[in-house]
Amino acid sequence: MGEPYPGGMSTASTPEPRDPKAALIFDDPLDEQSSDDTDRGWGERRGGGDAADDLKRFLDEKPPHHL
Repeated sequence: MGEPYPGGMSTASTPEPRDPKAALIFDDPLDEQSSDDTDRGWGERRGGGDAADDLKRFLDEKPPHHL
């Protein structure tokens, strides 16, 4: 009787390296601080703290239904 597979069996090829960015990460997402989890950018104004600056900030941040 002849060989069960014509041409014989092939050898396994070497797997290609995987992209590390494509891997799933199962860490706890609450362990890390996100960019919106800080006080940075909330009402920060550069310059002095005189009455004119306070009025400008008040008028800039007033909701449209309060005009």
